[in-house]
Amino acid sequence: MARPSPRCFEHDAARPERGARARADLLEGFQRWRLAWVLARTDITHRYRGSVLGPLWVTISTAVMLISLGFLYAKLFQIEVGVYLPWLAVSLIIWAMIGQAVTEACATITSAEGVVRQMPLPYSVHALRTVFRNAVVAAHNLPLIVVVFLIFGVQPGWGALWAIAGLMLLAINVFWGSLLLGLLCARFRDIPPIVASVMQIAFFLTPVIWKPELIEGAQVYLPLNPFFAVMETMRGPIMGTGASATVWIAAILYTGIVWAVAQTFFTRFRNRVAFWV
Repeated sequence: MARPSPRCFEHDAARPERGARARADLLEGFQRWRLAWVLARTDITHRYRGSVLGPLWVTISTAVMLISLGFLYAKLFQIEVGVYLPWLAVSLIIWAMIGQAVTEACATITSAEGVVRQMPLPYSVHALRTVFRNAVVAAHNLPLIVVVFLIFGVQPGWGALWAIAGLMLLAINVFWGSLLLGLLCARFRDIPPIVASVMQIAFFLTPVIWKPELIEGAQVYLPLNPFFAVMETMRGPIMGTGASATVWIAAILYTGIVWAVAQTFFTRFRNRVAFWV
């Protein structure tokens, strides 16, 4: 009896065409961005079903936290409320965008378990779905910045437009981070609580509540914190102080690393996702 060829046992994920399939998945996913948008809106509708205010509850809770922490920490840090509160408003809202995006990125694949098992839909659609869903939620908080700036007379100027570039960097990070964390969390279900713990620690290590000026002599090391680098590309322009070249270089570098790692994982393990969920 003839022995079977070793190619009979070759796993599909080890074949050279997996790179082409991953690229095709990404291309088709971006072509179906309208589907991702509809799925994101459906997620938000289901999340706040039966609620009177819907996503506005997020805005209200952010406003309450802003007022509570603003007056308290302004007193503790001996900073004028008119100076500290606008800075805190921008910091909290941007951090909420980042923290919520990272948390939801972990469920990118597992939350779409039924779709993954039943339909040949590109996995990149689910990553775009996460990006759009977080963008809609963040849009409900952004008007708080305008309100606080109007109350305290803050005028950021035209330089605030650079924040759009920072938002683009954040969107790129969320997309590739959703693919990376989505794959890892589908395979290892212990990762989401680990990520949640890391984000809690990162909140205190990142200048969200405290200002960088409070650590004199150590500010030069802040760009080593990827959360700070990405945040400052948006916060700096909005506050009118701008972001240094070092911060931009660091943010772009971290974005490139996330992109490269996510692309590698997605190419290597894309064909196994259906067996993990």
